Amino acid sequence: MSDGKAGRRPEIEALFSPLMELKPPPGLGFAHGTLDRSAQLRTRPDLVEALRQTPEARFYVFCGDNAVLRRENDLGIALFASEELPFPGQHQEMVFLGREGEAGRFAVLIAPDAEEALKEKAEFLLIGLRALALDGRLPADQMGAIAQGKAMLHWHATHRFCSKCGQPSALAEQGWKRICTACSAEHFPRTDPVVIMLTVDGDRCLLGRSARFPPGWYSTLAGFVEPGETIEDAVRRETFEEAGILGGRVTIMANQPWPFPASLMIGAYVEARSTTIAIDLDELEDCRWFDRDEVRQMIAGTHPEGLGVPAKMSIASHLIRHFVEDAAGA
Repeated sequence: MSDGKAGRRPEIEALFSPLMELKPPPGLGFAHGTLDRSAQLRTRPDLVEALRQTPEARFYVFCGDNAVLRRENDLGIALFASEELPFPGQHQEMVFLGREGEAGRFAVLIAPDAEEALKEKAEFLLIGLRALALDGRLPADQMGAIAQGKAMLHWHATHRFCSKCGQPSALAEQGWKRICTACSAEHFPRTDPVVIMLTVDGDRCLLGRSARFPPGWYSTLAGFVEPGETIEDAVRRETFEEAGILGGRVTIMANQPWPFPASLMIGAYVEARSTTIAIDLDELEDCRWFDRDEVRQMIAGTHPEGLGVPAKMSIASHLIRHFVEDAAGA
């Protein structure tokens, strides 16, 4: 496929129009956070403590990799008032997430030793974040705050020691920094950028299958951005490494916080400059071209081979669905 504009079809041009210029598309999991993060308060422990003490303060609770919900009328409630927090004697880090209106929002980590005791209490429910995003039981804006809290608390749980001298580090700035107790080195939370891309050749798109996927499931290709690399170069490199396809024009379409444990999924389309597939069998067990009608069947669950695509909460699904539903109607 040529990199020049001549000969490009209207549907391809429509396909390369970003999806998130104003707001995330509906259903994109973890991408609809609305908290005012109030970073200016992180160095004011007196003000944050005052927010925490108000009756309007609410807390998201985590234990290990799970969110903890309150059972109420057969529903799961994510926000806890201070007096509702489980196992108050076994809390580890607490992070100030920001404000909803004027009310403070916090994330609390319960010590892993309490996990089995939590499971035994009927008033609580432990649930993984993927399952939580898939079943849609919580408002979209709460899922954004939960992703924020989960990523931050995972960082604390895995960075209790200084990477410079190996001594213990302590929480600072309401959870947004750790400081070494020995050498005073400062450490900050990290986010790992991941490119996730749909390669397009006219009316076809490239989908791959990992051995860890559910049976019949095909998705976009993906990989971590490496140091010193642009997003566009990462898209082309990963596409070539995994499938042997040369990439041309790249357009960043959308992005999604992905708290597994702390990534940002950067969704893109890339135009194919070659079409012969050479699979990296260490990464994929299959990779092939699918035309729009076939992908439409995969989305609808009517593919003759029983093939399918990821759930709608993932950015991969949005890229695939946009390829079929929106660009085709241009």
